[in-house]
Amino acid sequence: MTASTSTIPSDDIHDPTSAAYKKARRKFLKSTRGRPDHIDADWTPFRAAEKKYKARFPPPDLFDVLDQASADLKREEEVARGKWKGRADAVPCNEVPLRDGDGHARRAYTFPGTPGLVLLPAFVSPREQRRLVRWALCEQAKHPNETNLDTHYVLPRDGLWNQYAKIRAGECEEQDVLPRASLQDILIQEDLGSRGEPSGPRKLISNEPASPANYIELLTTPKPAAPPAPTLRAVSTTSLVPRLRWANIGWFYHWGTKQYDFTRGPGDIAPLVRDLCKGVVESIPWDHLFGGTESDGVEDWGAEGPDWMYWKETYEPDAGIVNFYQTKDTLMAHVDRSELSATSPLVSVSLGCAAIFLIGGLTRDDPPTAILLRSGDVVVMSGPACRRAYHGVPRILEGTLPPHFEGEDEEGWGIYEEYLRNTRINVNVRQVFPKGFDPTTVPLP
Repeated sequence: MTASTSTIPSDDIHDPTSAAYKKARRKFLKSTRGRPDHIDADWTPFRAAEKKYKARFPPPDLFDVLDQASADLKREEEVARGKWKGRADAVPCNEVPLRDGDGHARRAYTFPGTPGLVLLPAFVSPREQRRLVRWALCEQAKHPNETNLDTHYVLPRDGLWNQYAKIRAGECEEQDVLPRASLQDILIQEDLGSRGEPSGPRKLISNEPASPANYIELLTTPKPAAPPAPTLRAVSTTSLVPRLRWANIGWFYHWGTKQYDFTRGPGDIAPLVRDLCKGVVESIPWDHLFGGTESDGVEDWGAEGPDWMYWKETYEPDAGIVNFYQTKDTLMAHVDRSELSATSPLVSVSLGCAAIFLIGGLTRDDPPTAILLRSGDVVVMSGPACRRAYHGVPRILEGTLPPHFEGEDEEGWGIYEEYLRNTRINVNVRQVFPKGFDPTTVPLP
C-alpha cells in the first residue's frame, strides 16, 4: 500500500497566510465591489443558508452544522481532513438503535423538526464504499443508462469511464469524443425516436406533483429529446471525465418535463444497490418515527392513509440517479414531485468527499437544518412532510476524501483515488409507484 497523503493540505483555505486564502480574498473583494449593502434583505432563510455555505471567502463556519462523525473516535482521521468540522450537538436529534441482522451495533438519528428524516452515519462499510464507486463509474454510467453527456456527445459504447481506464492503463491511445450535433441529421433524429425540442435557453419547469390520479396525464405528456448543444467541439476522453454529472437509475427521468418517461419501460436496478437500499429501510424502526401518528395527518399520507408499517415488505427501489459532484458544484433548493409514491423512503448514499446537506420545510421560508454528510453516511427522506421538503447541497467540502480510499491495494484503484480527491458521488434511489398501484392495469384513453 502506498503511503497516505498528509491530512493537512499545504494550501489550506482556512490559513490566512496561505495562497489559497489570499486568492479567495482577492476574488471576494473583486466580486463584491459595488454590491448594495442590503442585497440579502429579500433572501429567504433557505437562500441565506445556501449563500452562507457556498461562500468561498471567508470559509463558512460550520458551528451550526450537525456532524455526527465529529464525536466518533473511529472517524477521527477522516474528520481532520480539510479542517472542515461541525458539531455532534448542533441540531436537535434523537438517537435510535437500528435493527441489524448482522449483529452489528449501529445507530441512526431522527429529527423532531423534520418528521421522516433519518441519518445513518457510517452505515456503508469502507469496503462496500469502494464497490459502489466502481459500480457507479464502470457499470451505471454507460449505455443503456443515460448520463448528462449523452445528449451532447457520442460516448463510447462501453462507457466513458471504462474507455478512460483503458487509456490510463496503456491499453489504447487517447481518443476524441465527437459532439452529437456534428453528426445530427434527419436519419439520426429518427433513430433517436424524436425530432427533439427547439434549441434555446433552458426553461424553468414547475411540475405538478405526481400521483396515481394523474398517471395517465404523466404517461401521455410529450417528452421530446433534448437538442444537443450546436457549438461543441470534439474533446478528449480524459478531459470529458470531470464533466460527468449524473447517470440514470431504473425508470428513465425526462429532465425537460421533470417527469418519468414511462413509455420507455423500467430500467434495471443493480442488485448491489437494491440490496443496500432495502437493507437500510428494513433496519429502521419506523414505529419510532411514525408510531404515534396513525390517526394524525391522514390526509397528508394520501387517500389510503399511512403506509409506513408496511415498508419492510412493500418498499421496492425502482428509480434514481447517481450524482457526480465536483468540489465547485452545488445542488440548489428543490422539491421532489415526480414519484407517484409521495411518502415512501428515498435513500441517499454519500461516497467520496464530504458535503453540506440542507433540508427545510414546505417552502423556502422555513429555516433549513444543515447536516455534514461524509462518505458512507446514508440519509433517508420519508413520509409526507419530509418527502415534500425543500432540500439541496450548497457545498462540496474540498480536501475531505477519507483515508480508506487511499492506497492502491486493489488492482487499478489509483485512478479512482485520483478522481475522488475532488469528487462526491451520491447514489440516490426511490420508489416510483405506491403500494398496490399497478400501472399495467390502468386503462389508456
